[in-house]
Amino acid sequence: MASEQFLKLREAIRYSMGGGGFGSVAGLRKALEASAMPLPVGVVSQAVEANGVPCEWQSTENTTEDAVILYLHGGGYVGGSIASHRNLTGHLAKAAGCRVLSVEYRLAPEHQHPAPVEDAIAVYRWLLDQGISAERVAICGDSAGGGLAVATQVAIRDQQLPMPAASVPISPWVDMEGVGASLKTRAELDPMVSGDTLSTIAAFFLGPNGNPKDPLAAPLHADLTGLPPMLIHVGDHEVLLSDSERLAANASAAGVDVVLEVWPDMIHVWHALAGMCSEADDAITRVAAFLQPHLALP
Repeated sequence: MASEQFLKLREAIRYSMGGGGFGSVAGLRKALEASAMPLPVGVVSQAVEANGVPCEWQSTENTTEDAVILYLHGGGYVGGSIASHRNLTGHLAKAAGCRVLSVEYRLAPEHQHPAPVEDAIAVYRWLLDQGISAERVAICGDSAGGGLAVATQVAIRDQQLPMPAASVPISPWVDMEGVGASLKTRAELDPMVSGDTLSTIAAFFLGPNGNPKDPLAAPLHADLTGLPPMLIHVGDHEVLLSDSERLAANASAAGVDVVLEVWPDMIHVWHALAGMCSEADDAITRVAAFLQPHLALP
């Protein structure tokens, strides 16, 4: 049974997001930035440019310096930012006890696919150049950033770079065609995302000549062989549930050590509510617990 705090937050989100409808790119960006909160108490930040890509280090006083969570924010590839996700990433840095590097990748429609994956790879190469071992890097992200986290690992493998230690896609968007069953079965339950919205922003992201089956845009179609251990988090009340289920099935078939956790009553990227409801705090704690042994964290 969902907590009273979560239920109140869910209804506030439903009201602010208009039931998952899409007005405009500018409107979506404004809504996401309006939700931005400062870093949690005890977490500090430092801006850095990684191979030309704006990023932000987030850490605590006792953070391990040689392990990194590379984080790719959500926002449908058209919105979202380091600022919009500081509450989530800051709580993750605090729970995991390691630095988070939050990435400000380029957004559509100004910069269409493959700009985000190019930026993510550039940041990953930069980390390696800084002397960070790939075995101490995890790649995480939510929504579009969750799909991008998977696509980035596919690109890392194909470019024959050292593979990261683990990944956590949260409510990942991996299907640009929008054929998952949950787009209909969860439509009345999801307060944030709709099938129409996904179709609209997919067109912005791919461009007029884009291929919705491109594995680096829609990693549902990627060969996932050789990817590191993966934890997928998704809520039972979100239209992207089928994306996570199919991604997990494909990863398992490719020999990936994958864990799919479907959280009852939860909505899209409920982790962003960390510090405000127990369900989000528990999810962040679970992500941290999964990453700690893979990153050799204390």
